[in-house]
Amino acid sequence: MAQAAPPLMTVPTSGKREWSIAVLTLGPLIVYVYGPTLIALISQWWLDPDFGHGLLVPLFSGFLVWNNRARLALLPLKPSWAGLGVVLLSLAMLVVGNLGAELFLARTSLVFLLAGLVILFCGWNSFRALLFPWAFLFLMVPIPKLVLNHVTLPLQSLASQLATSLLSLLGVPVLRAGNIIQLPDMRLEVAEACSGIRSLMSLVTLAIIYGYFTESRLLPRVLLALAAIPIAVVANGLRIVGTGLLANYGHAELARGFLHSFSGWLIFVVSLLILWALHTAVRAVMKR
Repeated sequence: MAQAAPPLMTVPTSGKREWSIAVLTLGPLIVYVYGPTLIALISQWWLDPDFGHGLLVPLFSGFLVWNNRARLALLPLKPSWAGLGVVLLSLAMLVVGNLGAELFLARTSLVFLLAGLVILFCGWNSFRALLFPWAFLFLMVPIPKLVLNHVTLPLQSLASQLATSLLSLLGVPVLRAGNIIQLPDMRLEVAEACSGIRSLMSLVTLAIIYGYFTESRLLPRVLLALAAIPIAVVANGLRIVGTGLLANYGHAELARGFLHSFSGWLIFVVSLLILWALHTAVRAVMKR
């Protein structure tokens, strides 16, 4: 006798109703509480080209959730009161961040708030299933100035050393003193914009997105994300080399324009090309 197939596990109707009520009730409240923080964050994404990648981050996280909606719907709802503690912690972070004018703390509190709400209304299993898109949201928050100041100087030094070595290899007379590169007819100063820090977070974000769509294995995805740091340094070093070559061959004015006008998109194109070349090499090695 043929047996009927067991029904698929679905979220109980009561659970769906409770979640809908929670969204409708807390949604406007969250928008009201985080309104000024969100407006300032979105304005920075829109106006500051160094953090324009922030616009992509919530869109990609939302895509990940939507793309896995069928699997998420099969998870039983097991609300946990531990989520309430995370919610209260995130609100405390918001208050402290606003009182101390610490934008990073106030903005990251929103990410923790989302985690707390998922745990509170859906449970730990749901949060574990959403861990990657949730953690990805941290990339939408600009790095605090204190961290930037500590990272910029070493990156400037690395870019200067790389550019000096490459220029010498190409037969260009060059002398480096700190972050100052002296050419026969021009002196180049490797400023903060040439350190790679401005494009680093954008490159990490795109590397993660690129790895997600092109790789199913975890190790290549991690390698691509970690490679963003040296790639940013190498790309900036190549930009300085290009500037030095133009100056050495009698195009000092063009070199100055080259240094400033192409500081954004050119370095990013070079970085993406290096990322693609690295991915190709990783694929070739892992096939052996």
